[in-house]
Amino acid sequence: MDVAAIAQALAAHPSIRGKGDIAAAARMLDLWAAATGQPGDDAAALPDGAGGWDLLAGEGFVPAFVADDPWFAGWCGVMVNLSDIAAMGGRATALLDAVWAPDADAAAPLLRGLRDAAAAYGVPIVGGHTNLRSPALNLSVSVTGKARALISSFAARPGDLLVAAIDHRGAYRNFDNFCAALDAPHHRLRGDLALLPDLAEAGLADAGKDISQGGIAGTALMLAECSGCGFAIDLDAVPVPPGIPIERWLRSFPSFGFLLSVRPHHAAAVCDRFAARGIIAAAIGTAIAAPRIDLRSGDAAAPFWDHGERPYLDLMPERANA
Repeated sequence: MDVAAIAQALAAHPSIRGKGDIAAAARMLDLWAAATGQPGDDAAALPDGAGGWDLLAGEGFVPAFVADDPWFAGWCGVMVNLSDIAAMGGRATALLDAVWAPDADAAAPLLRGLRDAAAAYGVPIVGGHTNLRSPALNLSVSVTGKARALISSFAARPGDLLVAAIDHRGAYRNFDNFCAALDAPHHRLRGDLALLPDLAEAGLADAGKDISQGGIAGTALMLAECSGCGFAIDLDAVPVPPGIPIERWLRSFPSFGFLLSVRPHHAAAVCDRFAARGIIAAAIGTAIAAPRIDLRSGDAAAPFWDHGERPYLDLMPERANA
């Protein structure tokens, strides 16, 4: 395995680099990690006054993705938002959609995808925005939720084990989107997402992120930068579905995938809970004090990204006073 070549290819890939857009938008909006809702997390967490948190998140979609498969884009509009709430240790309560289309016929598959996924996951769509006089299809979806205990992007510590939990019971749908949700029973989809708040409430996990665009590599980088640490990822320990190159898997966007930075004495219990539901979970690395992501295989090692030298999300609190 050529670890250096894998690290270089990942660092140059558009799905990794695309998350850098967050930094530019945050600067223009004067948003930093210390701001209300702690930007950089998968959802904004606002104290609800009763010892818990109200959660808010939203996703906008790449137009090419929406045009390529409108029904699936609608489904993903629901799915990825629910994953963001689960990644925070929360349970989703409602969804809102914003749809742009040339006419009602063009919007129909997109809306069906939204409807079908909302029914599958059991979370209602309660309103939104519709424009049927737009030159192209576009989609944005927002979600609300509640949490009793948080899983945060800002809570990883050096010495933690990095656990990857991904449902391998699927295949690529398009681009690098690995979908294991479409044929799953609805009760399984709902129960699988409930694992995350269950882990948070049991005190087994308090740090982590939903694996999003950018895959394992990009998500580990975001988690590391928010927490002010790094990760050494052992490529030999990463479970990969048969026939998929490790480089592609490291940048893939799974329909169910989470990275959790777990205290070592909790790692076995965390993995066991996922395994009990047929989800592959394994410790794939260790949190380190250095501000970078290193990839390793056997005696070979290569740096993937040093966020101390090259900020990624660039949301750290000290930037607010720079």
